[in-house]
Amino acid sequence: MAGPPREREVERVAGAPREVQPAAVRAHGPGDAPSTGRLIGVDLARGLAVLGMFSAHIGPDVTVGGPVGFVLETARGRSSALFALLAGFSLVIITGRPHPLTGRPGRQAVARVAIRAGVLVVLGYALTALDTPVNVILSYYGLIFLAVVPLYRLRAGPLALVAAAGAVVLPQLLYVLRQAIEGGDWADTVTAWDPLARLSGSGGFTELLVTGDYPALTWTPFVVAGMAIAKLDLHRPGIRSRLAVTGCGLAVLGYGGSWLALHLVPGALASVGAAADGGSPGSAWWSDTVGTPEGHTPLAWLLVAAPHSQTTFSLVGNTGVAVVILAACLAVVAGLPRLTRAATPVVAVGRMALTAYVLHIVALWFFDEVWYVPAVDSDAMNALPVLVGFAAAAILLATLWTRRFRRGPLEQALHAVTRAARYVE
Repeated sequence: MAGPPREREVERVAGAPREVQPAAVRAHGPGDAPSTGRLIGVDLARGLAVLGMFSAHIGPDVTVGGPVGFVLETARGRSSALFALLAGFSLVIITGRPHPLTGRPGRQAVARVAIRAGVLVVLGYALTALDTPVNVILSYYGLIFLAVVPLYRLRAGPLALVAAAGAVVLPQLLYVLRQAIEGGDWADTVTAWDPLARLSGSGGFTELLVTGDYPALTWTPFVVAGMAIAKLDLHRPGIRSRLAVTGCGLAVLGYGGSWLALHLVPGALASVGAAADGGSPGSAWWSDTVGTPEGHTPLAWLLVAAPHSQTTFSLVGNTGVAVVILAACLAVVAGLPRLTRAATPVVAVGRMALTAYVLHIVALWFFDEVWYVPAVDSDAMNALPVLVGFAAAAILLATLWTRRFRRGPLEQALHAVTRAARYVE
């Protein structure tokens, strides 16, 4: 006997699709519609990720200290990791969760992912050309989507193993490649022949894979981990608790393992401190305040777990935090309807995450280049009202828009472009 029809509408961001449920299901509340509740929980987590990235791009520097500095530092780097993990979740929805699409529908789903990837690469380079202080992640996402889409038919277990293996192996590979690039000029030769580098005026594939701020080599495990979670039966009793426990374990393993390694390996802290351009190396097990290596990167840097350090410890710790936040959001939507209603504005931001992300970068460019508003001093607390203003504007816009429209404006444009996949045979 055939299973029930699966109505799906893929919408949203760099990976933020939504499964549209049948009308009979949509008529019920979160407690009666587990599938709908699951997707609201994902949107809630994505909204938190977007606002967390706002804090990194606009808010005061974490060196302001105190509770504000701690909250900002907690969001730094971990928000983008959460966003990447949720992108993997979304990719699985596009390709047919819970059962991977095959045949012509499967080829069309892969084509939709490929089209999205191309749009994100172009959009990412366009935003980068605005020359704002933001390190734009979208082009890296596009390349990662193309790299991981062949994995969409795997089950949760194999995907988790791929993510784990990637987290262990790829940071070491990245370190070796970066050392090789520092020691020679072969990367310049590769870039000179790179068509993407010529078209974009950037480092091309070498930058996206190795030398950039979000190298695909070390950000791919986040996306694959999100794919693994999306394959789970999230309606099963106890699954959210197990996800939360797993996330906590990963966070302890990543950050705690880094702390132990930095303190137990002879000379590790001194080596990291001598190479970094930031603060005390004592914070390198969890904080970006340690800075980044100047010149040669010592081998001891692989023991660091700072969110943007591109190490195994950082990947494991950041994945753990992302899993805990996702599990918490799913639990809130499943069991706390009042809190869910209170969080509706954040859910709205998550529903149009691509639009919110792009608009905040355009706004930064507009106020600096068109209105000539002096850049906010990120070291001072006067950046905090600006951050609050950006967040409030995003929440208000998203709330008003999602009351009338199913998708955000950029999500709608992306959806329209990917409809070309219908012609794939």
